[in-house]
Amino acid sequence: MKLPRRLWAFGAALGVLPVGVVTGCSSVSQPPPPQSQQGLPDRGAELISRYGCGSCHTIPGVNRADGLVGPPLTRFGARSYIAGELPNNADNLRRWISDPQSVEPGTAMPNLGVDAIDAQDIAAYLQSLD
Repeated sequence: MKLPRRLWAFGAALGVLPVGVVTGCSSVSQPPPPQSQQGLPDRGAELISRYGCGSCHTIPGVNRADGLVGPPLTRFGARSYIAGELPNNADNLRRWISDPQSVEPGTAMPNLGVDAIDAQDIAAYLQSLD
């Protein structure tokens, strides 16, 4: 007996459906979406708290970031220079955050072991302060 074309297509779809359901219910977590080159400002604000930047700096929008040792970071994105030496751009700011001693040997700014991705996100937050 020959099945009508529509009935055959319906049966084929039902045969494939369980495969789609099983793969869609996988317990393997999906990787996070790729991060943009610009960084994630919201995550940067969280990292500023985690690294304790506010113990030395006053930083708008970050809880308990009211330190008086380092300069206030208010309107940081509108500044021309970082540490009085580097043009204020994302690459220089990431470098300063990751390894301040390589930019200005003897600076009071400590090396906190900030990795490249964290530095990118912190820089994105600071650049948003204008």
